Amino acid sequence: MDPYKYIPSDDYDSKFLTTNAGEPVYSDDSSLTVGTRGPILLEDYQFIEKLAHLSRERIPERVLHARGVSAKGFFEVTHDVTDVTMADFLRAPGVQTPLMARFSVVVHERGSPETLREPRGFAVKIYTREGNYDLVGINSPVFVIRDPMKFPDIVHAFKPNPKNNIQEMWRVFDFLSHHPESLHALTYFFDDAGIPLNYRHMNGFGVHAFTLINKDGKVVYVKFHWISSQGVKSLMDDEAVKVGGANHSHATQDLYDSIEAGDFPEWKLYIQTMDPDDEDKYDFDPLDVTKIWPEDKFPLRPVGRMVLNKNVDNFFSEAEMLAFDPAHVVPGIYYSDDKLLQGRLFAYGDAQRYRLGANYLLLPVNAPKIKYHNNNYDGFMNFTKREEQVNYYPSWYDNVHPAKKYPTISACLSGRRERREISKQNNFKQPGERFRSFDPARQERFVQRFGQALSDPRTKDDIRKTFVSYCFEVEMLITQCINIQKR
Repeated sequence: MDPYKYIPSDDYDSKFLTTNAGEPVYSDDSSLTVGTRGPILLEDYQFIEKLAHLSRERIPERVLHARGVSAKGFFEVTHDVTDVTMADFLRAPGVQTPLMARFSVVVHERGSPETLREPRGFAVKIYTREGNYDLVGINSPVFVIRDPMKFPDIVHAFKPNPKNNIQEMWRVFDFLSHHPESLHALTYFFDDAGIPLNYRHMNGFGVHAFTLINKDGKVVYVKFHWISSQGVKSLMDDEAVKVGGANHSHATQDLYDSIEAGDFPEWKLYIQTMDPDDEDKYDFDPLDVTKIWPEDKFPLRPVGRMVLNKNVDNFFSEAEMLAFDPAHVVPGIYYSDDKLLQGRLFAYGDAQRYRLGANYLLLPVNAPKIKYHNNNYDGFMNFTKREEQVNYYPSWYDNVHPAKKYPTISACLSGRRERREISKQNNFKQPGERFRSFDPARQERFVQRFGQALSDPRTKDDIRKTFVSYCFEVEMLITQCINIQKR
């Protein structure tokens, strides 16, 4: 058979090339020219389409979490938690629900090495029978700031210098010196755990306090913890240099290869719960994202397990276009008044609408697995076929109706309209406790990394003195603080 022979539509073979519009392409090797040498004719639609599409094959890169990898799997309930939540996907032990997980580096660009010292993203999209639930977190239980007003500033500080496009620690410390609440996160950042061995060997945390609601309407605060069944392992600084030099995608390859080999990674989901009536009993604000809930007071309670057992079929459609939003919750799980969480409820969805368009939730990887009905369509990337004549509510011509009411948070809110910081800051107790929990060798490695980061000659003495004062506040060894100051 002549490979360039036109095939009539009645017995069309899908293996033959077509344009994006479905028109048969009889030659994809040579452009249409005047003679054999050219020039090329502008009427060569296939040539123009290929070049135009190439220029548009990359959507805007995520400002954060640009470098990431995804995998498919399921969540299985292993313990009864119906006393604290009415979430349908948690309704009984043994229930399994499909999901997608995405792991990422936070600060650096899409092609950056996966061995850099920075937080890792840990996001899970669970396709429940009541819509999608996105649990979006990182591999640390605390964050660097507590007010979303400062989020653009911290991103700018950690991102490369706008003048030379190089990430520089003097800019990071300049910003963080004005925010003592950041010290707790820094005890994770400069710790041995600061560079995970790979994505399989790290834990994940929802970080924020959320709320759970049971069928009787009782509300509790909750924190979510993903604990790796593989254990937590990290790279020392010299190891990271070697691993990153040999393969800048080592963590992506590790996850892909392990799943292909049938060695499916698993994480156990645990929760901590707190009665909202008790939130003023502690020396910290339970909704402060820079704090942990001590496990001796709030023990971890097992819920279920996540297993990743299938790699993505296409990286672009199932990793690049996979979009998370902590505002996506299901009945039985809701937000809290955590300031940073409240800011993320807007920022994440807005970022996805910018990157992927207003209809990003119609994309297969983001769409719920259940039928949905709303009037939010038209606009860019609306690729659904909708024949309705009524695109408003209510209407006698469309019998859609509201869902059955379910228990929600109905607490009475009151207060002054004001811009103020929280009252219980207590910025130094928990980082001090964490540092003192390290063995002496681990403490020394932390101090060496911390001191080296402060040693940039462009770091002002006032910044160094500020961090030395923070070290005194958390009762780190005075001699170590003095050594940092002298550098």
